[in-house]
Formats: sequence, C-alpha cells, structure tokens
Amino acid sequence: MKEVNEILSKLTLEEKVKLVVGVGMPGFFGNPPSKVHGAAGETHPIPRLGMPAAVLADGPAGLRINPTRENDEKTYHATAFPVETMLASTWNKELLEKVGQAVGEEVREYGVDILLAPAMNIHRNPLCGRNFEYYSEDPVLSGEMAAAFVKGVQSQGVGACVKHFVANEQETNRMQVDTIVSERALREIYLKAFEIAIKKAKPWTVMSAYNKLNGKYCSQNAWLLKKVLREDWGFEGFVMSDWYAGDNPVEQIKAGNDLIMPGKTYQVNFQRKDEIEEIMQALKEGKLSEDELNECVRNILNVLLKTPSFRKYSYSNKPDLDAHAKIAYEAGAEGVVLLKNNDVLPFDKTTPFALFGTGQIETIKGGTGSGDTHPRYIVSILDGIKEAGLKVDEQLMKRYEDYIAKMRETEQYKPRAGLWGTIEKPKLPENFLSEDEIKVIAERNDVGIIVISRISGEGYDRKPIKGDFYLSDDEFELIQKVSSQFHKLEKKVLVILNIGSPIEIASWRDMVDGILLIWQAGQETGRIVADTLVGKINPSGKLPTTFPKDYKDIPSWNFPGEPVDNPQKVVYEEDIYVGYRYYDTFNVEPAYEFGFGLSYTKFEYKDLNVSLDGDLVKISYVVTNVGKYPGKEISQVYVKAPKGKINKPFQELKAFHKTRLLNPGESETINLEIPLRELASFVKDEWFVEKGEYEIRIGASSRDIRLRKIFSIEKERTFKP
Repeated sequence: MKEVNEILSKLTLEEKVKLVVGVGMPGFFGNPPSKVHGAAGETHPIPRLGMPAAVLADGPAGLRINPTRENDEKTYHATAFPVETMLASTWNKELLEKVGQAVGEEVREYGVDILLAPAMNIHRNPLCGRNFEYYSEDPVLSGEMAAAFVKGVQSQGVGACVKHFVANEQETNRMQVDTIVSERALREIYLKAFEIAIKKAKPWTVMSAYNKLNGKYCSQNAWLLKKVLREDWGFEGFVMSDWYAGDNPVEQIKAGNDLIMPGKTYQVNFQRKDEIEEIMQALKEGKLSEDELNECVRNILNVLLKTPSFRKYSYSNKPDLDAHAKIAYEAGAEGVVLLKNNDVLPFDKTTPFALFGTGQIETIKGGTGSGDTHPRYIVSILDGIKEAGLKVDEQLMKRYEDYIAKMRETEQYKPRAGLWGTIEKPKLPENFLSEDEIKVIAERNDVGIIVISRISGEGYDRKPIKGDFYLSDDEFELIQKVSSQFHKLEKKVLVILNIGSPIEIASWRDMVDGILLIWQAGQETGRIVADTLVGKINPSGKLPTTFPKDYKDIPSWNFPGEPVDNPQKVVYEEDIYVGYRYYDTFNVEPAYEFGFGLSYTKFEYKDLNVSLDGDLVKISYVVTNVGKYPGKEISQVYVKAPKGKINKPFQELKAFHKTRLLNPGESETINLEIPLRELASFVKDEWFVEKGEYEIRIGASSRDIRLRKIFSIEKERTFKP
C-alpha cells in the first residue's frame, strides 16, 4: 500500500485519467498492435515513473493470442484445452487447478499479465451462444470450478479475471438488453458463483458485464460494484468493463468500474468522445471528484504492481506445450460423459467399425469468439482413431474425405471469413449415403458410430430449430438408416456428440445403443475419443447442465427477451428455479438430469453419517467400486429444506466429491463439510436459515439419490450478506 500511495502522489491528473482508460483495441482502427500480438487490450504506460503497460488477453479454453506475427518466423501457439462446460463435467477441483496452472504458465511465458478468464455466467437457457465457455447451470459447481481454475492461474504470478459480472446469460442484444431479476435470484444463483470464486480464490480482477441490470448498465451500477462486490464480499482487485460496454465513462468511474476497456470507444461509436476527454471535462466541471478518481487508480495500481510487466519478468515465449497437451488430454478424459450404453462400449481394439458423420474429420475443438484458441494442432476424431490403430472402415473413411473435399470447393459450402477472424464452414449435408451403401457397410463392420457436431460462439445465440437445438432432417435420416441396417444384423450403433451445449436427444435416442458426449475437447479431442471407445478411458464425467426432453420444457421460456425480434428487456421470470431446481420442483422430466453420467463400472454408496457441529454440517459416507473396471465416481450432496415461510427448490446442490481412481472392490471414505450459512435463503437484505428438519441426499445424480439422512436445526439463523 505504501508503494501504491507513493506512485499515486507522483501522478499528474492526466496520468491518473489515462490509467483508468485502456489504450484502444490493439491492432485495430489505427492503434498499434500489442507487444503480444492478438492480446485483447493494454493499460496506459507511465514511462516517467517506470510503469510499463500491462497486457490483457482472452482465454477461457486456453490463452488466445495470434500464433504468427509479421516478419517473424517463430510461432506463438497456445494449448487448446477443453471448453469450460467440459471442464465442469469433470467435477474435479484439483484437475481444474492443474489446468489453471498450465494456462497461467502460458500467459506468463508469452508476456501477458492478466488472463480474461474464467467466464462464469449461468446456463439459464441452453441456447446461449457462449454456454460452452461457461461452467454450469448451478452456482456451487460454477463457483468451485472457477475458484480452482483462478488459484491455478494466479499461482504462476499472473492475474485472472472472472467475468461477466453479472446476469449476462445471452448474446442477443447483449450490449443494451436490460436484465430484470429479483435480488433473491441474483444472490442465490447469478451472484453466488462469483461470490464463491472471489472469496475462495481472490482473483486480481473482475469484468463487469455488457447488459443492464434492473435498469442500470452493470459497468455503471454502484450497488453491484461497490455494495455487493467490495462491501459484502471484500473484493480487493480492480474492476474492468467489458470491451466498449456502457454509455458513460464518468458514471462508470463513479460506480466503481475502475478500468474502461479497451479505450477509445469513439473509434467504434462515432457519437462518443474519447473517454479521457470526457473524464477530464467532468473533473473540471466538478461532476467527478479527484477522490473518486484516486479510488479507481489505487485499485488498479494494487494489481499492476504485482504483474510480470511491472516486475520486469523476462518471459521466454517458450511455455511447456508438450506438458500442457498432457493436461489438456487428462481434463478431456475426465470430462467425457457417457449418456447411454447398451453393451456397445467399450469394445476391443480389433473390433471393425464404421464411422459416419462429417464431424469425424471436421471435428470441433471449441466455440468461436474470445473463447477461441490457436493451438499447434487439433487431433480430429478420425485422426485419433487412426493414430490409436483402431480398426476403422477405411473405404468409408476415404468416402468421407473425398465428399468433404469436394463439397468445400462449391460456392455454397466454401469456407468463409467470420467474426473475430475465424473461418466459418457452412454445415454440410450428412445424408449422402444410400440405404444400400449403408447395408454393405454394416455387413463388414460390427459397430456403426455416428458423429453429430455443433458450434456456437460469441455475438449470437443458438436457435430452437432443426440443424441447431434439434437434429436436421439429414442428421435424423442418417441415424435412422445406420440404425436400421446395423440392427437388422444385430449389430450396435453409437452416437458421439461433439457439441458445446445441449441439443434435443429424446426423439432419437431409442434408435441407438449408446450416446457418448465428448463436448468440445480442445486439441486432444480425437485421442480422447479413441481411448474412450476401447476402455483406456473409463468415462467419469457428469452433466453440469440439464438436457431437456424438448425446448418447450425449459423454464426460461422468454429467452432472449422482448420484443422477440429486437429484445430490449429480458425478465428472469423463473426466478430461483433455474435448471434442475425447476425440473425437480415442478416434476418436469428431463432427457438427462443434472449430474447424470454413466461409467463402464458400477459404484455402491453406504454408511452415511450426518452431524451438526456448531455452524458446520459434517457429512461422511463410503463409495465402493463394485464393478469390473477401475473408475472414478462423482457423488453429489443435495439438501432438501423444510417447508416453512420461504418457497424453496425441491433440493439444491451444496457439495460434491470426485473419488480417486478406484479399482474393483476398492472403497473411499468421503468427508465433507457444509457451512450452515450455505443452507440460507436471501430474504430482505439478509441470509436466513429456517428451523426444522433438513434432508441430506447423497446422489450419483440429482435424480439418482442413493443415501438420505435427516438432521434438525432447532432455531432460525440470520447472516449478513
């Protein structure tokens, strides 16, 4: 603090103002590129005081920088890790910390100071275009995963930025839509994940969201940024805006949005002045005090003084990409979710099988936008299968290679430039094989495998239509024909889902014998798939988000707001009943429930003990592998509250645990603690725990409860926010 105050005392008024505004979008609108090409932004340097610019770069699935630079023969690739939803499917905090450490090393060694990750908005609706880079529909799982990742990143001497604070659960009109949500739903669902991450991991920075919250832009909302974030939670870092967010830089500073990014908003919005000019004018006119400005500068300096740039760290541009590839593989291996398995998996390495679907070659590693990555390589599903020496049908493989190459040369399906410098590939028709051809293929193979792929990204939301949330007609027909021909010969059919968020499954799942959800597993996707098919990987992932039977079943029916064609407002009418809280409370049957996931082995739960020790609920139980394969099990602790004065969901996740690898017959005793405060509901400015009987429910999923025990709370309790 002494060093911060010393620097603050030496800064001129104009230098202070520069410190609260970024330098402009690097490499765009005539701005010079960042020293780290492809970085998203920089702070202003103060050369006379020896203060360099700090570099900020994107990265929920790995550091996002440009892999090549002009007049430079070197490459600057970063690891493509699994998308956040897949990382959440691991339910493994230790593994998330390991991923964070690997990403943090790449951030540091490529000269970046702050990673703009993790993203941790809630899966309110399956159509949000960025759900792939958010963890879960549940705030406890989201918060715990984010906290572990942040700890890992910051262990490397660089900063993490949790985003987008708060209630940014859609891309449609994200920069101006007004999110209307009750304080109870905010505190218990949407803020809760951030609260966990901030209190447990102390991220250096927080990014305020684009949207308005109950009438005020998040970046101009003093209740959110000062009352909740700093007073209630004790946040000590700095808050930055999302890029070009809000409409008044003076209001942003007054509200506690310390850094306005990327700066030079007038380059995009020609009706705006330069933020530096606007802030200087407000200071002259007394609309902004120097004390208010100093508070923001002090918050920024507290962080900048810890950065590698300020400490003059000599970065190598040579992170250990080989070691990080192994971590990316491990994370993907634990995030695979087995949804259905009627004796189709695992199969022997010598089993002949046919691989259908263009996604076997055009495998999707992750989503588009700021969550994209530029790795050294991407192992497609087909490449991984070939590398593993599995007995894939080579005639069919060649047929797909030729078909894709030919179609990509046509005008209709030619790859084209998309947003964020990405290359978009229009979706190819899947049903180009005749029934007779598939019949011949089925005769020479024991298993038919069909790959279904989806991609989404920043800037747009998905649609509840065929070819997106629902299968396209050609995808449905392919599944129908392959299933028909293979089943006539009493052979099995498996579908592999290479997707970033839920699609409709219920209408076609009975046609197939197995469904393997591989999400978007980053650069190692193909190797992960191959090893799962033959049992080298035993699936241990479980769903961090509900798969509804049909889109009409979801609680957020008014997504993305009103009016539908150009939403200006979205009301969170489902309130606290998000995801499984809704499905369980109102008895709506999902296709696959929250927390669901099969294994090649089986687990038994026993010996539940529950006790109340002061302000802690102490829980212990035993999980035993009673099957034939080594495996890991994710057990989930739900709490069912008594019926009292406050309406509550049927049950809520309060803790979870992933076992170590258990061999057949091996057990693990699990001990967990839940603070009494975590059983509270938010009522009239305080957290309130009702007295009565609470049921601890230990489950293999939210609907597969294995153990139950009642304990009593004898008197009401209240806690401050």
